Amino acid sequence: MKPIDLAIALAIMLMWGLNFVVAKIGLHHWPPIFFVTLRFAVVAALLLPFVRLPRGRIVPILGLAVVLGGLHFPLMFNAMSRIDAGTAAVVVQLQVPFAALLSHFIFKDRIAWPSALCMAMAFAGVLLITGEPRLLDEWPAVLMAVGGAFTFAVANVQMKKLGDVDGNTLNAWMALFATPALLGISLVLESGQIDSLRNATWPALGSLFYQSVIMVIISYALWYRLLRKYSVGQVMPLTLTLPILGVLSGVILLDEPMNWQKALVGLLTVAGV
Repeated sequence: MKPIDLAIALAIMLMWGLNFVVAKIGLHHWPPIFFVTLRFAVVAALLLPFVRLPRGRIVPILGLAVVLGGLHFPLMFNAMSRIDAGTAAVVVQLQVPFAALLSHFIFKDRIAWPSALCMAMAFAGVLLITGEPRLLDEWPAVLMAVGGAFTFAVANVQMKKLGDVDGNTLNAWMALFATPALLGISLVLESGQIDSLRNATWPALGSLFYQSVIMVIISYALWYRLLRKYSVGQVMPLTLTLPILGVLSGVILLDEPMNWQKALVGLLTVAGV
């Protein structure tokens, strides 16, 4: 990987690492699925006037909107509304072994036994984290985070198959497709959407800005560029920095607990990845 691309990748990881904390701030105000809906609505409004219709790619982009917009983000945001940012940052690392497994079945990438053993280590780390006393009643949220990691791995394979579609075009049309579906799901499963809009605070609006502009328009556009240029196996391991950034930002900015169990689980999961 070229030095400039490596620098871009590390900048993306910094944005994503801080995102766990920023998302937690927003989730104190917005209902989780409605928060995702607003995120995609802002992205669509900002980008659609400047992109063209991706002819011949509408169906695969619609599929990506289902997986990334309709599954990954609702799962992750619901999980993060119930567990701390550091735990979410560790669990989401399962996206790497999930991506390797998907590459094995879809792209016929070979998985040697040392790789399989390391995958088992990563999964064992996440399994152990559910045994923490403070998370015993929140294992459904941990499972949602695991589902979020899996759907993100699926989405990365979809992005790879899309090839040379511009990142802003992809974000704009995916957001357009995802917004009405997410709004419908939110109206069925959640309440308080109107009140959250009326009583929006500056931290809540700042979190929404970070989610839509920094995360989607900037970081994902750069991420799509890296995926087009390099293999999934080259790019995905860079997310190894996420648990470190996520845990540290949670401890420093949100005063989340840092105990030996979380450190052990984080080390085991990252070592496996």
